[in-house]
Amino acid sequence: MENPQEIEFKSTEEFLDYLPEKELEIVLFLRNIVMECMPDFKEKLAYSIPFYYRHSRICYIWPASIPSEKVNSGVGIGFCKNENFLDETFVETKFIYHAIQDIDVAVLKQQIENAIVIDDKIVKARRRKIQ
Repeated sequence: MENPQEIEFKSTEEFLDYLPEKELEIVLFLRNIVMECMPDFKEKLAYSIPFYYRHSRICYIWPASIPSEKVNSGVGIGFCKNENFLDETFVETKFIYHAIQDIDVAVLKQQIENAIVIDDKIVKARRRKIQ
């Protein structure tokens, strides 16, 4: 899948600097939740947005100011895996927030924990295949 935006950032800092204040506040809040749940994460930009990896893609944060058919307003956090271990990015669970007060932190943390479990299962399945 190619980058549908004409926007391209060289770093996460450049991405964050681009965001309007309201989106930035939500993005930073979501990013902190991801960091708290997944301290061993790797953050990489793809499609002009940050994706969070462990062994593979776990989730992404997509603010509406980055053009997309998936997020028209607010800030979305989406998850890249489902229970069938598919890497169907942008198809799976997605939450859209318009304010920090909209975020149910406990539900979001549970979703991140579930995604981490799936990521671990994928790695174990791959290792069994190799052996």
